[in-house]
Amino acid sequence: MEERDEPLIKLTGLSKDYVKGNSVISALQNISMEVRRGDFVAIMGPSGAGKSTLLYLLGCLDRPTSGFYRLDGKEVSALSDRELSAIRAARIGFIFQTFNLLPRYSVLDNVQIPFLYRDTPPDEAKALAREAVRSVGLEDRANHSPAELSGGELQRAAIARALAVEPALLLADEPTGNLDTRTGEEILALFEKLNDQGKTILMVTHNPDIAGAARRTIHLRDGKLVEEENVKA
Repeated sequence: MEERDEPLIKLTGLSKDYVKGNSVISALQNISMEVRRGDFVAIMGPSGAGKSTLLYLLGCLDRPTSGFYRLDGKEVSALSDRELSAIRAARIGFIFQTFNLLPRYSVLDNVQIPFLYRDTPPDEAKALAREAVRSVGLEDRANHSPAELSGGELQRAAIARALAVEPALLLADEPTGNLDTRTGEEILALFEKLNDQGKTILMVTHNPDIAGAARRTIHLRDGKLVEEENVKA
C-alpha cells in the first residue's frame, strides 16, 4: 500500500533520446522533480524545449531512455504497453488543444468513451458521464454534437471526458491554444476550481499569462529543467 504523503509524481534522472538516422537527439536530459497531490503545475519553455516529450512520458504514452518515473507510488518506467495502457485508462485524464471529440457522437457519448476501456456497466458509465458533464456546466448541451458547440464548450466537454473516470492526474496540452482570450480565461477559471477541489493538474503552455493560473511553474530549455517558480501558496 502506497504512503499517502509520497508525491503523486516523482521523476529521478529522467532522460529521453530519439534516434534520427545516424544522430541521437536528446529531447530530455536528467529531469528530477516531484508533484504533490493537489498541485497545479505549468510546464513552460520555447519550441523544442521538451515540453511535449515530458507530457508524453508523464501520460505513460512513451517510455524514458533512462531514469525513473513513479506515479502514485508505482514505478512505471519499464512497464509493458498493456500495463501502461491500463494505467492511462485508470489514473490519467488527457485534455488536448484540439479537443479530440468524435464528431458523430453527442457530448454525453463522448464523455462515456473512457469507460469502454474499464469494463464499466453501461448504466453506471452514463451516470458518471452525466455527473462529469454537469460539473463543467454543460448539462444543457449534453445531447448536442461537437459541431453544435462553441470552442469553450468543446473544451469543457473534453475536460468532462477527462474527469469522468476520476483520474489521479489531469494532463493538459496547450488547453487554451485554440480559444479566444475570454474563453481561455473561463477554461483557466475552471481549472482553478478543479484544483481547489483537489485535482492534480499539469499543464503545458508557452504563454506566461496562462501559466499564471498555476501554483507552480517549471521552465524547460533544451531538454533540461532550468527553473522552478512557486507562484501561489
